Amino acid sequence: MTIPPLALDIDGTLTRPDGWGIDPRVFDPLRDWDAPVVIATGKAFPYPVALCHFIGIPELVVAENGGVVYTGDDVFFTADREAAQAVVEDYRAAGYSPGWGAENTVNRWRETEVAVNLDQPVGPLREIAAEHGLEVIDTGYAYHVKDTTPNKGDGLGTIADHVGFDLEACVAVGDSVNDVSTFQAVGRSFAVANADETAKAAADEVLEESHADGTLSVLERVRGSA
Repeated sequence: MTIPPLALDIDGTLTRPDGWGIDPRVFDPLRDWDAPVVIATGKAFPYPVALCHFIGIPELVVAENGGVVYTGDDVFFTADREAAQAVVEDYRAAGYSPGWGAENTVNRWRETEVAVNLDQPVGPLREIAAEHGLEVIDTGYAYHVKDTTPNKGDGLGTIADHVGFDLEACVAVGDSVNDVSTFQAVGRSFAVANADETAKAAADEVLEESHADGTLSVLERVRGSA
């Protein structure tokens, strides 16, 4: 067997045991991985690009839950942020807030969706989003107001076609409902122990370890069997 391509989420998957901040133990294994590594996340586009840069791996990125795809050569935008922004404006008009403070760095660089703090009421947000033909997904780190069409799995497929690797050979690790499309696209999928029930149900295997510990266990297992 050869080393397979990887599709990895960030939050809840590459994070420290407390769930916040990248666990630095993932850097060296990913930098030394002898196959494409795709970072597929709900975070704004600059975050996974910066992560690839600091790890020292090619910038292969699915950001904003599939709204932005970067193949290393071309950037594809699969949704329009204006609709999501309109939802948030109506949400504000109803007396609510995105919940990130005045500077709102969580959304400042988003291209295709808007994230709302989990501390904010989600019921009104879902109702307003539905009125605009959008959806709200809970990734465990934020509520994401997004177009119903884009997803991580399709974004991963775009990168696979461009880079030239087989999705069936790819291994994915994730923790949330937004990783389900990735799990469905690849040949082998793992949900870390801290994953939500939807992700666990979609994964081929639910790991005993949480967060980066789970991901590192997959990397060690896969490398050892190659």
